[in-house]
This record gives sequence, structure tokens and C-alpha cells, in this order.
Amino acid sequence: MAEPALSAIVETPSGKIARDENFPVGSWLIRRALRPHVHAFYRFAREADDVADNPGLAASDKIGRLDRMEAVLLGAPGEDAPAAAAMRASLAATGITAQHCLDVLRAFRLDATKLRYRDWDDLMEYCRYSAAPVGRQLLDLHGERRSAWGPSDALCNALQVLNHLQDCAADYRALDRVYLPERDLAAAGARVEELAAEAASPGLRNAIDRILDGTERLIAEARLLPAAVESAGLRRECAVIVGLAERLARRLRRGDPLAMRVKLTRGDFAAALLCGLWRGR
Repeated sequence: MAEPALSAIVETPSGKIARDENFPVGSWLIRRALRPHVHAFYRFAREADDVADNPGLAASDKIGRLDRMEAVLLGAPGEDAPAAAAMRASLAATGITAQHCLDVLRAFRLDATKLRYRDWDDLMEYCRYSAAPVGRQLLDLHGERRSAWGPSDALCNALQVLNHLQDCAADYRALDRVYLPERDLAAAGARVEELAAEAASPGLRNAIDRILDGTERLIAEARLLPAAVESAGLRRECAVIVGLAERLARRLRRGDPLAMRVKLTRGDFAAALLCGLWRGR
């Protein structure tokens, strides 16, 4: 496949880094030898996400760039997709399947063209490729059993939806992309166009709360994850992340993502760490 014509490098980094996330990425709780591979996967997914979210690229260009990242991941020569090349080296070193990487690329191709989601199930199908592979990659790196995939998927999907709620106004204004399911908006008497306002209307607030109801059900399932993980460090990190998801959901219940950036505080991270270390003991 021909390389995209706009740039010698197909990746378009936004500047967002691991510490900007709602969860730790390859923290000190993870075994030292595995941390570079966690960071390689994060960088790969981050770069692909940045391509899909780049407002200056046409949909066809985004897909061409993501296709090129996939080609390099799978062995094509070239230096135009460094994160994909680094991920390929990580997969070779660890013996982990490329499927989780291919899944996230599938999700980001969808981001290039799909702007609306019908209902909760439609959104969860997207999260199956955009979010769940992140947890599965981490579990596979640690040699964990696939029985842990269910609660891991629930946790990753919950974090994805929480991020969608945080960014609902920005996604609409910059990309005309709306992850809030149309059915939930309609049931609450809200319209997509209300995402352009400076504050959430009563209807939009109701829709956000409906989506948080579903997210909290995912978090309840995710609480089973630490007990399903054998690696002590990963078990504790999972417990910390569950705590962060709980805290962010509560903040979004109280805060208005149209009026301000609803986010975790340093206190939230500290409290989740302490509770997670206890829960994951």
C-alpha cells in the first residue's frame, strides 16, 4: 500500500502522554522487565488514536495512515511508523499475539468514519475493539488466564465510556463525533446539538446519568478482576484502576463536562493507590 502523501511520518502525535491518562501506564507496580512492553503498546495505541482524532486529516487519509501502521506492525519495511515498528519488536520479544494491536486499529479506523452510536450495545461493540484489547494485552504479557478477560473487559470499557463523557463536548465541537448513544439522548429528551452549549441542559444531564448507570454496572463487574489475577503487582494495579474508575464516575455524577473538564485530582490518585494496595494484597 502506498504511503500517505501528506507526511514522511504517518503518525501524528498530539502531545498527550501516559501521565495525562485516567489510569497508570506501566507503573512501578508492574514488573520492571515488562514495563517497556507496556509502554510500547501504549505508544502504539496513542499514536493510532491521535491519527483518528486529528481534525486536520480527511477520513481517507486517516485510514491510509492506520493501514500503514498495520503494515509496519506486521513486518513491512520502512521508518515512517516508528511506534508500529517498536510495537512489532515488542511482540517479537514477548511472543504476544498481534491481535490486540489489530483490534485497536480496527476501532480507530471506525473513528475515522463513524460519528454516531445507536445504543449501549453499539457503543460496547466499539469498546470491544478500542478498550478491551488494552487489558487483554496487559494480561497476556503477565501470562494470566483468559478467565480474567471478562472483568478486565468490563474495567477497560468502563474507563473508555468515562473518557467519552469527559470529552463529549470537545469530541462534538472538534470532530462532530458523539459517543453518547442516540437512544439514551432521545429517552432523556436531549439533542446532539446541545453538546455545543456552555452547560448541560436538564435533558442532557439526564442522558449522562443514564450512561453512568451502565458504566457503574461495568465497574461492579470489574471489581472481580483483582481476585482473578495471579501476578501480585498487576493485581494491585488492577485494584488501583478500579478505584480510579469509581472515583471518576462519582465526579462525573456531580460535575458538568460541558462547563469544565471533569477529571481526577492528585488526591483521587493517592486515595485510589492506598485503597488499591489494600484491596489487591
